[in-house]
Amino acid sequence: MNTNSIFPYPFIDQIIISEDDIRNRVQELGELITNDYMDSEKLVLLGLLRGSVMFVTDLMRHIKRPMTIDFMSVSSYSGTKSSGFVRIDSDHKSTINDWDVILIDDIVDSGYTIHTVRRLLSDRKPRSLRTCALLDKVERHKVEIEIDYIGFSIPDYFVVGYGLDLAEKGRNLPYIASVDLNKYKELYGDAD
Repeated sequence: MNTNSIFPYPFIDQIIISEDDIRNRVQELGELITNDYMDSEKLVLLGLLRGSVMFVTDLMRHIKRPMTIDFMSVSSYSGTKSSGFVRIDSDHKSTINDWDVILIDDIVDSGYTIHTVRRLLSDRKPRSLRTCALLDKVERHKVEIEIDYIGFSIPDYFVVGYGLDLAEKGRNLPYIASVDLNKYKELYGDAD
């Protein structure tokens, strides 16, 4: 077997969530959301760019009811560390006043990003506001947050794949893989 097709980046340590497991869990989340919002007249999935793109597009295929999508671009990372400061680089375009909003992120680490954006969106008077994350690192939370829909809880690994990256590397992987940060540093220098 050609290991380059499995690990196209030399800093990949191991696959922690397979492509099949992601596909199955995203389908389950889509079914949950479909059932929870069966009576909603106005549902919007609001993804946080760029890491959530693959997750949002796959998730919406499994939501069997009328809905729309929008995106916000936010940043809080510097290399492999969350800065603790959340910057809104590009706001969503559509109004969310009186809409049912599901805020979608790729990963919850410290929780600062989803906490800050959720607070901002609450001020915009949505009918309801829930959160959804593909990955959750519960042990890393620095703020108290509640995630309504969680794909997977994971240990404190730095991960790439399925939209998540390290310095723009690894987003295209169809699975979630842990990163060998020492190997990454040997190859590319310090990630911080």
